Amino acid sequence: MWKWRLTAVGMNLLLGVPGLVPVWLLWYYVSNGPLAELGWTSREANENDGMLLWLVIVVPVVVVSAVIWWLVNEPVRRRAGLAPRAYWTAGALLTLVPTGVLVVGSV
Repeated sequence: MWKWRLTAVGMNLLLGVPGLVPVWLLWYYVSNGPLAELGWTSREANENDGMLLWLVIVVPVVVVSAVIWWLVNEPVRRRAGLAPRAYWTAGALLTLVPTGVLVVGSV
């Protein structure tokens, strides 16, 4: 059981590396769209193509990434012996660790 838990930790940390792309795309879309409308962020000066184009790019990338993440995690979750809520929460947070490391490292 511990072997599968360690596998889950390592696997989700590794999935976080390509997971940087959908996280960045989501942030770019949200910061130039809804958050800019609220005045919380400022729009990218060269972003004049409209947000529909970004939505066409962001949605497929995020959906494909989420499906791959789920397909990889589902068999391991069954073998890890953890409650589903705990497993999925920990997996999602572990996947965000590489993004957090880059954000903290860039400051």
